[in-house]
Amino acid sequence: MVFTRETGASNEEVLMVDVAYAMGAPGGGGGQSGSAYGGLLMILVIFGIFYFLLVRPQMKRQKQHQSMVSSLKKGDKVVTTGGIHGTIVGIKDDVAVIKIAEEVKIEVSKSCVAAVKESSE
Repeated sequence: MVFTRETGASNEEVLMVDVAYAMGAPGGGGGQSGSAYGGLLMILVIFGIFYFLLVRPQMKRQKQHQSMVSSLKKGDKVVTTGGIHGTIVGIKDDVAVIKIAEEVKIEVSKSCVAAVKESSE
């Protein structure tokens, strides 16, 4: 084992320290690589993707359903969200009276009408 004059450390210890300094910190030792604007830009891109893939199509479907519900009228053949098929025989405020069989009428919320199969025009 050979000691150096300055520190009294062995060659092995000096070599290990040199290797550790040579490895250094990743990214130049500055801690965080890249800028804060890059992270902000990535978050904005993710929000944009969510808006165009999830929020916007849902708003469009909601607007179409609201338009369909507001145009319901007597005689329309409809399907409810529960799968009941029938013909509208009356409409009150936000309730539709649907005839599903002879002498069988039910009242459902207009918003529960899923589709109009046939309009009475």
